[in-house]
Amino acid sequence: LFPYSRKGAMMDNRFATALVIACVLSLISTIYMAASIGTDFWYEYHNLSPAENVSEAGRSISEEFVSEEADEKTYTDALFRCNGTVGLWRRCITVPKNPHWYSPPETDMTTNCISFSLSDQFMEKYIEPGNHNSGTDLNRTYLWRLQFLLPFVSLGLMCFGALIGLCACACRSLYPAIATGVLHFLAGLCTLGLVGCYVAGIELLHKKLPLPDDVKGEFGWSFCLACVSAPLQFMAAALFIWAARTNRKEFTLLKAYRVA
Repeated sequence: LFPYSRKGAMMDNRFATALVIACVLSLISTIYMAASIGTDFWYEYHNLSPAENVSEAGRSISEEFVSEEADEKTYTDALFRCNGTVGLWRRCITVPKNPHWYSPPETDMTTNCISFSLSDQFMEKYIEPGNHNSGTDLNRTYLWRLQFLLPFVSLGLMCFGALIGLCACACRSLYPAIATGVLHFLAGLCTLGLVGCYVAGIELLHKKLPLPDDVKGEFGWSFCLACVSAPLQFMAAALFIWAARTNRKEFTLLKAYRVA
């Protein structure tokens, strides 16, 4: 029995290492997901035109951008012209502090941001952005709603999985870790779906409102955090499920050995 006990101890250490790594991956993915939701750099626009061209109409652009009546076309045009950034909750533009007089952009520019309200998140998107009479674009409408809901579902699943993990520790059993792994796998699918919905939504928007020749668009670091979070969740899920299933198998073999 002694050699098998030594082997069992080695197995226990292996399972503990896997669980520790899974917990670290889960924590990092949660931090990345929370940071991506709370920041405004999912997509960035860079206007290559001189700053003085923006300063001439800076006040009117800023007023239209922060207006509650601004439609999708209005604020998207402002994003194009003023080096805008877009997040899941806010949109921002960079405009001159004093639009009446030109001053060096590096010392006289300010960032104006406005949050998407809850009604904005569920508002219908139109076939022709800004034209309420053009009909509803169902694809963009549901993509926009999903990219708002999926990150919170993902975080909720990971938090629920963490609670199950704590219960498993209290019960001194690894078997409930299977549920934690399954929840992390579902969270990874939600995060992956979020990334896909966002990319598809941006591409469809730019087909309706093409980027001007002097504007360059690219995905920002907030989007990259979400992209990194998904594989971390999948890896954590795999480790949780592997540790729980393998430990269960070893425990069954140990019981059979003792009975024999």
